[in-house]
Amino acid sequence: MLALSFAHMEGREVVHGFSFGNYVKAFGDWSQLKALVNSIEITLTVTVLSVLLAWPLAATIAWSVPPRWQRAALLAAILPFWTSYVVRSYSWALVLGKTGVLNRGFGLIGLGPYEMASTRFATVIGFTHFFVMLLTLTIYANLVQLSPNYLRAAQDLGASRLRAFVHVILPLTLPGIVTGAFVTFTLCIGDYITPQILGGNNELTLPQLIMLQMGRGGNFPMASALSVILMAVVTLAYAACARWLRLDRL
Repeated sequence: MLALSFAHMEGREVVHGFSFGNYVKAFGDWSQLKALVNSIEITLTVTVLSVLLAWPLAATIAWSVPPRWQRAALLAAILPFWTSYVVRSYSWALVLGKTGVLNRGFGLIGLGPYEMASTRFATVIGFTHFFVMLLTLTIYANLVQLSPNYLRAAQDLGASRLRAFVHVILPLTLPGIVTGAFVTFTLCIGDYITPQILGGNNELTLPQLIMLQMGRGGNFPMASALSVILMAVVTLAYAACARWLRLDRL
C-alpha cells in the first residue's frame, strides 16, 4: 500500500513510480484535507465524551454495586456489543430522524422538529453509545483493583475528597483511561459504517473519502496515500499514549 501511494493514475491505468503528488493533493486540496480534519475532530469529541461518561459508570459499578452483583452490572453495560454494529447505527438513525422518538418527544412540548439525522451530532451519538461501554470495562478493571485504603490515607493526611480524587485516584486509574481512550481513538477514526449511516455524505470523514476514491474513482494510489496518512495519525496517537500503554492491557 505504501508503494502504491507513490504511483499515479493515467486515465484508468495505475502507473507505478515515485511521486509525492498524492500526498501533495491530500494536504493541499481542502476538500481532501477537510475529511482528515473532520475525522480528527469527531474522534477527539467521541473520545472525550466517552471518558467523561464511562468513568462515573465504572466507578458506580466498582464501588457502589455489591460485589455479587457487579458481574450482572457489567453484563448489562456491554449489552450493546451483542447487537450488530450496522443494526445499532440504523437504530440511532430511526431515533434521531424527523419522525423519530426524540423529535416526537420534542413535539409533545411544542419544540422541533430538529434535523439530527445525517449530521455530525448523530455520528458522535452513535459512536459514543458504543465506546462508553468499551471504556467502562477498561476503567473498571483499574478501579476494582484499587484499595479503599488509598482514599482513607489521603483523607487522614488532610486531603479533601476532591484533592484525594485528583491526586490519588485519578492518577492510579490513568492507565485504564488511556488504554480505553487509545482503543476508542483507533477504532473511531478508522470507522466507515457509522459516519456513512448516521452522518450521510454531508460531512465526509477520511474512511468515507478512501471508499469514494476506490469505489467511484478507482483511484487506488490516492486511496493508498490517504490510508497511509490515516495509519500515521494512529501511530502518532500511540506515541502520545505509549507511556501508559502496555501490550498486556490491550
